[in-house]
Amino acid sequence: MLSRDRIGALLLLAFSLAYGALTYQIPLLPFQAQAAFTAQTMPEALAALGVLLSLILLLKPGRDAGPEVAGFNWGQAALVCALMVAYGFAVRPGGFLISTSLFLIGGFLILGERRWPLILGASLPVVVFFWVLMTQALGVFIEPWPEFLRGLGDA
Repeated sequence: MLSRDRIGALLLLAFSLAYGALTYQIPLLPFQAQAAFTAQTMPEALAALGVLLSLILLLKPGRDAGPEVAGFNWGQAALVCALMVAYGFAVRPGGFLISTSLFLIGGFLILGERRWPLILGASLPVVVFFWVLMTQALGVFIEPWPEFLRGLGDA
C-alpha cells in the first residue's frame, strides 16, 4: 500500500528525473565544454540528490502511522513562503542589500524573534558579507542598490 511518504517520494522522484533531463538543455559556451564546473553542474547534482533521496524514501521500511503534523504552525509557514515569493520579485528592482536585509528581518519577525539588536546583528552583517564575498572574491556581479539610487552617485 502507498503511504503518504511513498507518494511524496514518487512525486519527488518524478520531479527529480524531469529536472535532471531538463539540465541537458542548459546551453554551454564552447570553452565550458571541458570545464569541471559549468552551468549544468549544480542542477545535475541537485537532480541526482533528489533521485537518491526519493529512492531512499521509497525503499525504507514503512511505518504504520502517518506523519505527525498536528503541532505545525501552518500560518507561519505560509507567511514565510509568501515572504520568499515577495523577495524573489523585489530583489532585482530593490537591489540585493536592501531586499535581502528586509527579507531576513521579515523572516526573523515572522518566526517570533523580537530582539532588534539580535535581528539587525544577524541580518545586516550577513547580507553585506555575502555580497562582498560574491562580488569581490568570486567576481559575480550582484546589483547592490535599487534602481532609483544608482544614478545618485553620478550627479
